[in-house]
Amino acid sequence: MVGIDSGSVRSTTSRSLNRRVSLSSIRSQHVEEHNRHIIRPPKFTSKSIKDYFASRIPSLWVGWDELRQYHWHEVVNPFQPLVEMNKHQWNYFLMAFGCWTMDAFDFFLTSLNIRNLAKSFDKSTKDITWGITLVLMFRTVGAVIFGVMGDHYGRKWPYIICLSCLILIQLGTGFVTTYEQFLGVRSLFGVAMGGVFGICAAEALGDAPQRARGVLSGIFQEGYALGYLLAVCFQRAFDNTERVWQNMFFFSAGVSVIFVIWRLFHPETDNYQRQKARYEKGVESRSSSMAHIKSEIKTALKTYWLIIIYMILMMSGFNFSSHGSQDLYPTLLTEQYHYNNNKTTVVNVCANLGALLGGVVISHASTFIGRRTAVLIGNIIAGAMIYPWAFKPMWATAFFMQFGIQGSWSVVPIHLSELSPPQYKAFVSGVAYQLGNLVSSASSTIEATINDTLHDYGKTMAIFIGAVLIYLMIVILLGPENRNADLDVERDDVLTIDDIQEEDEEKVHEVGHPKSDDSSAFADESYEKVDIEHKV
Repeated sequence: MVGIDSGSVRSTTSRSLNRRVSLSSIRSQHVEEHNRHIIRPPKFTSKSIKDYFASRIPSLWVGWDELRQYHWHEVVNPFQPLVEMNKHQWNYFLMAFGCWTMDAFDFFLTSLNIRNLAKSFDKSTKDITWGITLVLMFRTVGAVIFGVMGDHYGRKWPYIICLSCLILIQLGTGFVTTYEQFLGVRSLFGVAMGGVFGICAAEALGDAPQRARGVLSGIFQEGYALGYLLAVCFQRAFDNTERVWQNMFFFSAGVSVIFVIWRLFHPETDNYQRQKARYEKGVESRSSSMAHIKSEIKTALKTYWLIIIYMILMMSGFNFSSHGSQDLYPTLLTEQYHYNNNKTTVVNVCANLGALLGGVVISHASTFIGRRTAVLIGNIIAGAMIYPWAFKPMWATAFFMQFGIQGSWSVVPIHLSELSPPQYKAFVSGVAYQLGNLVSSASSTIEATINDTLHDYGKTMAIFIGAVLIYLMIVILLGPENRNADLDVERDDVLTIDDIQEEDEEKVHEVGHPKSDDSSAFADESYEKVDIEHKV
């Protein structure tokens, strides 16, 4: 008869028990973390209002308990979280980043060619700025159209249609011969451009690991600054040609074709495919797809209507800060300070390098210090640079101004995604962004009008940006935050321990039925390492 080592049995039983306790603890933490991010309909009792506003300043600090969970190299190295990205996730991020970069490249061609366009059409600077204003005004139309398409029918084809339309419109702009034709094609450009942000933000961040979303948000958003930087560099190259602005529009159309072809060869993201599966399951339980859509919209509006209003107010401030600090800055350098083309190019390049660095640093910091705190820090940096930026323009002042402005902006994609209804991310984040653009659409025209009275671009832009930053900081300080919330469509579903256990059991059975208590513990341990750790 074979003897049994009782010590070995106790050791095996102890390990099994410890693993189960550990797994139970992880499950409990996951449930608590998930449910903490559920957004519920707003309450307007005096107590809830008082508690909310009383928490605005304390909530800017995440607390030492959370910060101690991170190693120092995770905090100081913004690229550390990117090691978690796989090829699939990089593929969709880079496709979205490329589209957003070319979108910005196309937009800023008008700003960089205001003088050339005014000369071609025999119009004033103020008249040409209406080409910028109309783009910003019509972007909301595109956000609505393509946002609805993206959330209900997939993001692939709205992406392709948006970028294809931008290609055709850029080509058409190069052929216009009158001021009226110019305004017409820029209005159409605004519609196509409006659909890009919501679709691309959902594509870029939807499948990304949670820890990497902060810095990815910054890198994605600074595709806007990279587009401006590339436009400045190529503008300088095309300055030596006869038809400067026409050649720039033709060139920009050609580059975008690459990203249309790239997107054609890939399916929808995993995030959207899960959303589609949930949608189809919901339709099966109702009499029609329209009944399901109406039910979802009603629930989303009941829960998120106040947050959506806040997002529009926030994005109005952000867009005023961006366009107010960029659109007429080349004009300030050339007309007021008489910079030549080379010097203007250097200053604008440095401004966008500052934007790129600020975007990476501040967005990464937002993962640890909070989205609102990171935005406020960026705005404080920008506010400190207003005087030297407007009255002592040089590469350093432009660099640090855009470090603050665009550094704050870098938090926008992930902040909007975390606050938006998960099943309507593309629509809500895109429309909020573009309604903010609509409100701020006349920023360059307003500045040009003020300058007609003050006759000083530096003073005009300093007053304008100062007022905008004060407004934006107040809005951010009083606003909500949902940092590190899940971006999947199940985010607002209440989760219980039983839900996690059922999912665990399904995954264990997919591997194989355990034959003993110890093998069951081993299966639990394997699942813990592979899946639960990823969730948390």
